[in-house]
Amino acid sequence: MITMHRLGHADHEIHVNPDLIVMIDANPDTVILLANGSKLLVAESPAQVAAEVREYRVAILSGALRHRHDGGLAQAPAPLRLATRELGQ
Repeated sequence: MITMHRLGHADHEIHVNPDLIVMIDANPDTVILLANGSKLLVAESPAQVAAEVREYRVAILSGALRHRHDGGLAQAPAPLRLATRELGQ
């Protein structure tokens, strides 16, 4: 989640799932359009929102790479085997 502030309420934080952001518009206030059709008016500029989304994605990807290099994926999963039984048993 990224932290934004409602327009006119600098002390009121809202947490937005950046994967739901479809568009960021400055009209003249910053409007974030979400995939579900909701619109959020935020105090941050479109550039600030984009920077927050970028930082969020970098953190996710770097965490995944760190996990991979630290041995989190070092052991391959066991291969799948088809369980069968003989007819008549």
